[in-house]
Amino acid sequence: MQSIPGMHISDKFEVFCYALSPDDSTNFRVKVIAEANHFTDLSQIPCNGKAADRIHQDGIHILVNMNGYTKGARNELFALRPAPIQVSGLGDLSASTMWLGYPGTSGAPFMDYIITDKETSPADVAEQYSEKLAYMPHTFFIGDHANMFPHLKKKAVIDFKSNGHIFDNRIVLNGIDLKAFLDSLPDVKVVKMKCDVNQEAVPDSNGALSMPVIPMNTAAEAVINMINQGQIQVTINGYTISNGLATTQINNKAATGEEVPRTIVVTTRSQYGLPEDSIVYCNFNQLYKIDPPTLQMWANILKRVPNSVLWLLRFPAVGEPNIQQYAQNMGLPASRIIFSPVAPKEEHVRRGQLADVCLDTPLCNGHTTGMDVLWAGTPMVTMPGETLASRVAASQLTCLGCPELIAPSRQEYEDVAVKLGSDMEYLKMIRARVWKQRICSPLFNTKQYTTDLEKLYLQMWEHHSCGKKPDHLINLFQIESSESA
Repeated sequence: MQSIPGMHISDKFEVFCYALSPDDSTNFRVKVIAEANHFTDLSQIPCNGKAADRIHQDGIHILVNMNGYTKGARNELFALRPAPIQVSGLGDLSASTMWLGYPGTSGAPFMDYIITDKETSPADVAEQYSEKLAYMPHTFFIGDHANMFPHLKKKAVIDFKSNGHIFDNRIVLNGIDLKAFLDSLPDVKVVKMKCDVNQEAVPDSNGALSMPVIPMNTAAEAVINMINQGQIQVTINGYTISNGLATTQINNKAATGEEVPRTIVVTTRSQYGLPEDSIVYCNFNQLYKIDPPTLQMWANILKRVPNSVLWLLRFPAVGEPNIQQYAQNMGLPASRIIFSPVAPKEEHVRRGQLADVCLDTPLCNGHTTGMDVLWAGTPMVTMPGETLASRVAASQLTCLGCPELIAPSRQEYEDVAVKLGSDMEYLKMIRARVWKQRICSPLFNTKQYTTDLEKLYLQMWEHHSCGKKPDHLINLFQIESSESA
């Protein structure tokens, strides 16, 4: 998200960012301060009236609420109507709009629009929103993963079994200098991955379908020994190779996602106690999102795919025994569910590569968590519900170009997950498609997102300038024609 303010067209948009929290000295905040046209720390103006006066004095046209009903929000500012258009979601402060910060309607008469999309907020449920719907053409959700974690755009794997079966998620290497490192090694081969049933296994222009494979040689043995012995780093052919569990010790800014790791980072299933020869289903959401019907679905899936485990987080740790007890009551032994601690952001995203399939929580989807796992190249199965919070993953998958991962019913959710866990060729194809589409689709394209957002802002402002009351902006062709005009 922090890249959006600096991507606006400067001769058309003047960007004001208002912080509600004190300076945390992170690179994220530094970037926003540097790239926005104006930055004001409203935490230094505790009086809502005076803060709203400041926004009004700045002459904001469209004011965007990035918080909604979350910790640290100051919705009272919007109640004072400092801007003519106010939006729930992402944007500038000048119209009341809701976006990204809170996954739902504000229910407030002083918010004019909510930035969403046709998958997340179908027009036939518009009455559930106090705001008017303003559609983005692809998805309302965006992640800064391509800018924060460019080292995960490519990967190489070690063929540690040397039996002809090459896995893309057992021992994984990522890094900005990955190609140069691979060029220094002998005998590296490239496996071409097919991402469609009728498609030849041909790499695209980005090489997104090409996976370098390192055979078991001296370099591979040194990497594996580093992991097995708990070493932090090793040097191979002049390149530093780092243990993926040691990012905080090596560079804390890289661990938090504020900087890109400067070494080749190794991630393995053994680091997390995951079985090498099993299908690993995962979910990295907070445990409160797992209701009994969802856990029952997951138990059914694990029973239908005997050689499988479920990978969850201790998020929070107190939830682990409760989940285990419920699962055992459903007939699952404790060994079928593996828990890991919460990890720093970069490791959290990177280790998602180790799972085979992510099982989304239908009640409240993984929103940022869904983007994390998709950027790692792991398919996510979801089942959209009736609320905005339960339809975000479907929007992400539609934008990604993987609609077959969206199930309309609980039975079909189970069937899709079971097919992915049972049909290895199908799993490889879907994983290859996700790996390619995260680069080629608009899902992680912050520049395209900013352009689409600007068109939506222009339509809001044009509507307001004509003296019209806020109305649904759901006909996407109108956004295009408005921009052309």
